[in-house]
Amino acid sequence: MSLNTTENVKCPTCGTLHTVTVWNFIDAKKHPDLKKDVLSRKINIFVCSNCGQTALMPSPLLYHDEEKKIMIYFAPCNDVSEKRKLFEDMKKKAFDETKNLAGKNLRFVSQYNELLEKILIFDTGLHDKVIELLKLLILLREPNKAEDKIVVFGKLENEHIEFLIKDESGVYTSRIPMSTYNSLEKEIIQSGIKFSSFDWEIVDLDYSSRLLLGMNNVEM
Repeated sequence: MSLNTTENVKCPTCGTLHTVTVWNFIDAKKHPDLKKDVLSRKINIFVCSNCGQTALMPSPLLYHDEEKKIMIYFAPCNDVSEKRKLFEDMKKKAFDETKNLAGKNLRFVSQYNELLEKILIFDTGLHDKVIELLKLLILLREPNKAEDKIVVFGKLENEHIEFLIKDESGVYTSRIPMSTYNSLEKEIIQSGIKFSSFDWEIVDLDYSSRLLLGMNNVEM
């Protein structure tokens, strides 16, 4: 079952006091309406009725989708070192429960956009470890400009995966055929990387960089 609490929150702009519903756990299979709210950016978002100020509540959220075999722990954070600390603390607290989650894809994210992207990737029937590697390969087309680009998963359409790319020139798309995804997935499996998690993981561009390095050091 999905779980929530209520908190009294004062608007940081005008000081108006609100009672806010804060979701701590969402079971997407049992409550598809809450999943829609997550994808619509309505979960754990404070909106002041007086001045219109909006803000993301700092409370962590555990999102579970049994059908897609994913469990995502979202801890809002913008600082890299704080993110690592939150991740390590969460792993310690979840140690006993992790042993009972075999076969799941266990993920830790610190940005709402990351949460949405993970959900969309698995909803499409794809795997984020392959997607993150594809995102890295897109960035490596122009390595001198990689730091100035943001690449996110868009959609799967007509046997092509569409990525959205944002840089100083604006927003545009890049399409990669599913055949490339399938080949890369096969190489990852052959390299010995496990798709289902044995522990909580942060699967992002840093992960894919380490993954690519490891694959290059494996004899195929």
